[in-house]
Amino acid sequence: MKHNVTIKHKLGLGTAPLGNMFRDVPEDEAMATIESAWNEGIRYFDTAPFYGAGLAELRLGEALSSYDRDDYLLSSKVGRIVLDEEEEKEGLFEFGRKNKIHTDYTESGTLRSIEDSLKRLKTDRLDMVYVHDISPDFLGDEWITKFDEARHGAFKVLDRLRDEGVIKAWGLGVNTTTPIEVALELEEAHPDLSLSATQYTLLQHERALERMMPLAEKTDGGLVIGSAFNSGALLGGDHFDYAEITPEIKERVARFNEAAQNHGVQLKDVALQFSTAHPAVKAVVTGSTRPGHIKEDLAAMTADIPPAFWDELVDKGLVSPKAPLPKK
Repeated sequence: MKHNVTIKHKLGLGTAPLGNMFRDVPEDEAMATIESAWNEGIRYFDTAPFYGAGLAELRLGEALSSYDRDDYLLSSKVGRIVLDEEEEKEGLFEFGRKNKIHTDYTESGTLRSIEDSLKRLKTDRLDMVYVHDISPDFLGDEWITKFDEARHGAFKVLDRLRDEGVIKAWGLGVNTTTPIEVALELEEAHPDLSLSATQYTLLQHERALERMMPLAEKTDGGLVIGSAFNSGALLGGDHFDYAEITPEIKERVARFNEAAQNHGVQLKDVALQFSTAHPAVKAVVTGSTRPGHIKEDLAAMTADIPPAFWDELVDKGLVSPKAPLPKK
């Protein structure tokens, strides 16, 4: 189970916000964000059909079309097909395109999803493909049935495409740990790079350390970490894991802020360095619609954080003593 992927700076741009997540992002702002990422040296871009019903892919494809395809890595996701039929939207992407989305993890659905993504992205290939949201947070009790559909459909197709050299790697792209754990233990499928969003962060990592992280190390599975700020909660935002933030999470964030002030460090720096310190993690993807944030994220990866700060987090029970911490 080996993947041929090296991500520059261990940092990529996640494009969910560019699909108009939570708000209507002007076209020029979206384009400027992608351009800023490129100009700052980012060469990994992650997207999905689900992000604004194809909007993020369309924007990313337009922005990257003037660059040499060999100069960057591109990942998208399968499991959802964007239809021509339209409907009124609500939830995360109520400001995205109005196209209906059909959930499909079969072999034919996977191949169609990839073909549609390639058209929207104006490219001839994807480097990594993630099976998207095959998880109880989106599918409820049906997730096990859909996982079985993917096991006999998407997983087999992606295994074959990787073995044929069509893609470099594949895995799951989910917001819970269990689906990745189950997939890594399968005998007939071999995911080698998964995108774990919200689950290995400063605010939330205990469960991931129990099984997902050790399994990823054991199988050389590899992880890309998404939503390292838990939908912005750690940085003072109104959402935690894509839902309204709770008083309990606000109180926890306040404790992190107190520790950060004690040592003169920034929580963005701490969050990105924490999530990339684990040996199973190959990169973190951050999402933004603000061009200036890209430069901040890159600077955060190398910012000086004193060992005493990490000690305080462990002593106060804010970080698990089992978590690998950044080393100087």
